[in-house]
Amino acid sequence: MTIKTVTGTRRGTRRATLRRATVPALLTAGALTLGAAYGSGSVSAAQVPQEKSPYTGVEAQQSGVLAVKFDNARGARPHQGLNKADIVYVEKVEGGMSRLMGVYSGRQPESVGPVRSARESDVELLRQFGRPALAYSGVRSELNKVLRDSPLYARSHGSVPSAYLRKSGRQAPHNLFVRPQAILESAPNASRPADIGFRFGAAPAGGTKAGERTVRYSAASHTFRWSPSDKRWKVSFDGAAAMQTNGRQMAPRTVVIQHVDMPPSKYKDVNGASTPYIETVGSGRATVLRDGKAYATQWKRPSATSGTTFTLADGRRMPFAPGQVWVVYADR
Repeated sequence: MTIKTVTGTRRGTRRATLRRATVPALLTAGALTLGAAYGSGSVSAAQVPQEKSPYTGVEAQQSGVLAVKFDNARGARPHQGLNKADIVYVEKVEGGMSRLMGVYSGRQPESVGPVRSARESDVELLRQFGRPALAYSGVRSELNKVLRDSPLYARSHGSVPSAYLRKSGRQAPHNLFVRPQAILESAPNASRPADIGFRFGAAPAGGTKAGERTVRYSAASHTFRWSPSDKRWKVSFDGAAAMQTNGRQMAPRTVVIQHVDMPPSKYKDVNGASTPYIETVGSGRATVLRDGKAYATQWKRPSATSGTTFTLADGRRMPFAPGQVWVVYADR
């Protein structure tokens, strides 16, 4: 893995309750009327309280936490619904390729995908979210017990087939998609959003200008280019713009390049290639990209059930720009 540099640029304590009765036309101060929200004075749906998300720092309707494993092979692109995830993780898998994991707790698209298989280290990564639901296409037989015995609500294609669908116009295995709401309905006790260590706020002093960063695995590259006009990091995979099915390029405001150990696990794919185990418990260096700058930080996660903190050299917590966060795992 190489990193290329181009200089230039709590948990919610209450459940949101759906009220099916008619909502008064005049709501409490500070709340929006549905007329404002939908461009009409009529009220036809319940108003759901919003909370500040610990994952994005933005006010949003919150639900149970759902993680979805996304395919990231060339044939899997463009992705659908990944832009609605609160957090996107980029993970190295067999053969030096990459897969993505989207974590949702607010916006839930009708369907997202394409969906692919889970990995052993996903259990460790997701423990910091409490007991979330996990949507995935399946796992090798040896890993079934690992997921079954984990505290996650494992909801594979085989276990909840009605939550999944096949999209026409795509070749298998890149045509499997999932309905987030259906998965969460099958896991009503999935944990609600809680503090996982992220902090949001104004950019701190310091940092160095950064126009571009590329994180490479042996068979995949992930590039983030700062767009001064959009004030976002435009994403490319393998040299091509990372597009959504809505025709827009993926572009988060904050990207975290987190250096971790990724030794071979005891599991292999059908071709005999070892699956990397991404060690997300521990500590190490990380680079946080925001506002056209790169900030050198240290990450720390003492245990699987604790969150991950990112601190500057003076010990202050590194604030992220409010909005979607991408975390890219890179070799130390």
